[in-house]
Amino acid sequence: MRNSRLMAATAAAAVLALGLTACSGDDSEGSGDDSTMSEGDGGGEVEVFTWWAAGSEKAGLDALVGVFDEQNPDYTFVNGAVAGGAGSAAKDLLQSRLQAGDPPDTFQAHAGAELQDYIDAAQIEDVSDLYDEFGLTEAFPSDLVDRLSTEDGAIYSVPSNIHRANVVWANPTVLEDAGLDPEAEYADMDAWFEALDAVEESGKTALSIATTWTQVHLLETVLLSDLGAEAYNGLWDGSTDWEGAEVTAALEDFEKLMGYTNTDRDGLDWPDATQQVIDGQAAFNVMGDWAEAAFQEAGSEAPGDYIYFPVPGTDGTFDFLADSFTMPVGAPNPDGTKAWLETVGSAEGQEAFNKAKGSIPARTDADTSDFSEYQQTAVESFANDTIVSSLAHGAAAPVATLNSISDATSKFTTGASDLATFQSELAAANM
Repeated sequence: MRNSRLMAATAAAAVLALGLTACSGDDSEGSGDDSTMSEGDGGGEVEVFTWWAAGSEKAGLDALVGVFDEQNPDYTFVNGAVAGGAGSAAKDLLQSRLQAGDPPDTFQAHAGAELQDYIDAAQIEDVSDLYDEFGLTEAFPSDLVDRLSTEDGAIYSVPSNIHRANVVWANPTVLEDAGLDPEAEYADMDAWFEALDAVEESGKTALSIATTWTQVHLLETVLLSDLGAEAYNGLWDGSTDWEGAEVTAALEDFEKLMGYTNTDRDGLDWPDATQQVIDGQAAFNVMGDWAEAAFQEAGSEAPGDYIYFPVPGTDGTFDFLADSFTMPVGAPNPDGTKAWLETVGSAEGQEAFNKAKGSIPARTDADTSDFSEYQQTAVESFANDTIVSSLAHGAAAPVATLNSISDATSKFTTGASDLATFQSELAAANM
């Protein structure tokens, strides 16, 4: 059975000290692949590998699976979810499986530069023909299709959504208790620092944060705020000097922001940091708009229970990322993969998934009339703002670059390096 191979791969990864646990929605046992139909059989198991293993992320996946089951009754969804913030644990296990020639039928990846490593390793298929077959070229915005396309016009994934990374989430009660106006706007980092000082003086955590990837997420928004969209984009095309004075100033602001954060940050993941805002332990949290689903899941309502706004200095800019799904080379059930990709790209799939996930559909023809107030603002922003690509979530830089930046960030925020060393290591990561 397919899930037996998934369990075996997970066990092998544990032996290799990856310390990962695969969460499967199918607990049956068996040997071989006799239950998985081959291409052309029109049915069988479809293993979908994601990092949506719990909470609001799993709720989004469950909603998408509901549409898939309705549209494809002959296929059986197999949940290959692996827990771990931003997919770091899942990506490690996935790479082990791909290298062992044991791919899932499809796997989640961030659209953009993150896919390049899989492309270079010939591990995923070009799915451009499916864009024509499913009508996605017309349904997706043209600039999104351009961002998904390689230089030779190939496309290697189908996005399920659009997320915005440069969002601040805040607890208005905590702000009021600190003598702050919850409706205040912060034009830049300096203005925000004043508010953070006030919260700190009130005895609450000013800015909640979690493990390394959330710190890289914060770093990218500070770079975007201080540099502006054009110079931020230049970090990834080589036109902005990583060792320049503007970057130094941004890193100084990042260092200052980290001084306002919770001391237990490295032992937490993003839901824990967001929960601190929900519970009134912290005033602010910088997180992508998957946090919207967490607030909704907690029964919170905006603006009474929480507020949101672009990271100070980034208003008018949409820091973009997209979850997407691939067709791996050697997928055991390619017809099943195609069926999953069709659901992912469909209006019905995107409406159900994004309403639960907090993000917005990639399709321009999806019905978002009953989406949350925040999601309505995100739809408008994506249509009108300047779009830039997220670093922490795979859109701006290849995996190797992001890994090097993450290592440098971890060293810096744990006190193992100083700012000058941090900046040099960031520059080296982008050579």
